[in-house]
Amino acid sequence: MPSLSLVVLLGLLLVGNTAVAQLELASSVPGARRIELTPEGAGKVTEVGVSPGLSTMLLFDSELQREGIELEGRHRFSLVDVGQATLRLVPTASATPGERFKLVVRFRDGAAPLTAVFLLKVHPAKAEATIEIYREQRTIETYQQEVRDARAEVLRCKEELARIVSEHEAPGGLTGLLFNDGLDPNGVAGQVLTKAVAKTAANGLGAAVVNSYRSTRLVAVDVWIEVRIGTLPWTAEGATLKSRSGEELKILQVWQSEPILPGPTGRVIVEAEAPAAAVQGPFSLKLWEADGPRSITLGNVTFP
Repeated sequence: MPSLSLVVLLGLLLVGNTAVAQLELASSVPGARRIELTPEGAGKVTEVGVSPGLSTMLLFDSELQREGIELEGRHRFSLVDVGQATLRLVPTASATPGERFKLVVRFRDGAAPLTAVFLLKVHPAKAEATIEIYREQRTIETYQQEVRDARAEVLRCKEELARIVSEHEAPGGLTGLLFNDGLDPNGVAGQVLTKAVAKTAANGLGAAVVNSYRSTRLVAVDVWIEVRIGTLPWTAEGATLKSRSGEELKILQVWQSEPILPGPTGRVIVEAEAPAAAVQGPFSLKLWEADGPRSITLGNVTFP
């Protein structure tokens, strides 16, 4: 059984890293990222994830100099809404995954730091919805919240470590599935979706064969992808499985043995956590490559 010293180290790192010039701390908005600016960190660049059609809101604790906002490639954004202490951004569909746009924000009060600099990185499917930016000293409440968040993260790491250890101690194959309660007497159910799915591909990708599977607690989509001749090999970097209501299944892994070469098909398997009550479809599966524009979306994905 591996030592829990790794978990303890993670906890110490979460609560003890206060020496950097630009700090990412606990936020007051659930799920938001919090960034604290210091005079020593003036000029430091913070990367922010944005995505076409999705909103990213920056919340500041200081009044902005509205006329001083500088956004590279502003015409590539359908919405740039500057408020008294807020900035909302929505990239257009022309923003290509992997592109980066520099954003400079100036503060009205003239105190240090005078500006905040961000690098907006375009992701094909995910955007940071809310980010809080602070220039003032934190209150005791924020420290307490950070400790609570750190404890929650340490607990999550312990649970993940226990899961990994359990998987490695369990037998493989069909025996392992039975050992981990992945199967019931009905076995694994599968179905062919090749003709049923709605395919939306970009830059020379296609889905030749699509199958889906479900066990007691997991689902998987098995896709054979074609890459158009004359283009570069393609490797899946990430995936989302969204229902029509926008809820996402938790992706456990995106498996691909090797890059898919132009011409022959290559296999990509997406596995997600989904109790039986959570697999009421249909779902939309989106796969994308790392730092590249090519993605493929399969709609009407259902599970047995």
